[in-house]
Amino acid sequence: MSPTARYKPSLLIQIRELARRSIMRTVRQPASIVPATLFPLILLAINSSGLDATTEIPGFPTDSYVTFALAFAFLQAGVFAVVGTGQNLAEDQVNGFFSRLQLTPIRPAALVAGQLAGTLALGLFQASSYIAVGLIAGGSIEAGIPGALVLIALATLITLAFGSIGLIAGMRASTPENVQGIFPVLFVFLFMSSMALPRDLIQTDWFRTVATYNPVSYMIEGIRSLLITGWDGEALALGFGFATVILVIALTVATASIKSRMVRA
Repeated sequence: MSPTARYKPSLLIQIRELARRSIMRTVRQPASIVPATLFPLILLAINSSGLDATTEIPGFPTDSYVTFALAFAFLQAGVFAVVGTGQNLAEDQVNGFFSRLQLTPIRPAALVAGQLAGTLALGLFQASSYIAVGLIAGGSIEAGIPGALVLIALATLITLAFGSIGLIAGMRASTPENVQGIFPVLFVFLFMSSMALPRDLIQTDWFRTVATYNPVSYMIEGIRSLLITGWDGEALALGFGFATVILVIALTVATASIKSRMVRA
């Protein structure tokens, strides 16, 4: 009996080792961390200065466009999570790491959880950074400190949900560069939401309809409720609900894809 057959690490040990590798790889790649964190802040600054007059529209929920636009930064971080996570998995396939893992008793669930650990760490850093910058820029969190913690939790859940979509893209991509092709598609979903205006203030019927059926709108509005309203149970339930549904579906598909790849190998 081979040593591998005699010893099969537990699922927790497998997740721990792969998570440590994923986090260290993320930390050692400032070229991935800096753009993914700064780009949403740059857009926040541009939108806040250029669309500040929007707050004068009757019915607009706040007099601070910084506070209103801050929610969008968290969703942009999710888009970068798709690309970053997908590229990391695609790179593991190209450099042979994934093939070597197939020679070990690794479980698909451990591989998925381990890959998302770096995404989780980056998501926590981004959420904390956006809150700090938003407050410095004059934004506010109506729900207070407890609301800030819930905001970080929701933003992290959204990042994991988008990161799980990245795992699916990474499994299907032949090279890390191919994953970048999904970036424009995801940005369309962001802009076809209630990003720039509340849905009830969107005058174009077809755009309002698309935004209403777009799950991104509800995740944005969940975050926005903590910033502007305080505590809105319905908005938070919808935000957490849609993020959870996307996470569960994406994780299921990603795990099945990895398991299928291991079986074929």
